[in-house]
Amino acid sequence: MKFKMVHENYNVADLDRSLAFYEKALGLTEKRRINGEGFIIAYVGNAESDFELELTFVKDHPQNYDLGECEFHLAFRTADFEAAHKLHEKMGCICFENPEMGIYFITDPDGYWLEIVPER
Repeated sequence: MKFKMVHENYNVADLDRSLAFYEKALGLTEKRRINGEGFIIAYVGNAESDFELELTFVKDHPQNYDLGECEFHLAFRTADFEAAHKLHEKMGCICFENPEMGIYFITDPDGYWLEIVPER
């Protein structure tokens, strides 16, 4: 059997805020949307990959989501690591840097960590 990864889900408190963040920070745009009773699912992605991030907004979930210790994350590779770092620094979303490994992490509006790695 073969399996292909297709998407990862993040539950979000404010869908519009999250969509704006992912577009500005990572160039991800909405590909499709499901409007359900009490929830909205927006799938975001880009032309670099067919993998999608599923952003789920649940209307009746007023409290913040418990992300534990944020030991999970998605990673994004970029050919222009310096420009990405400058953008994320300007956005104020860098939450951890590891210069020895040549990587850093940003955090989205809900506290999810996203790793940024250079092309090598």
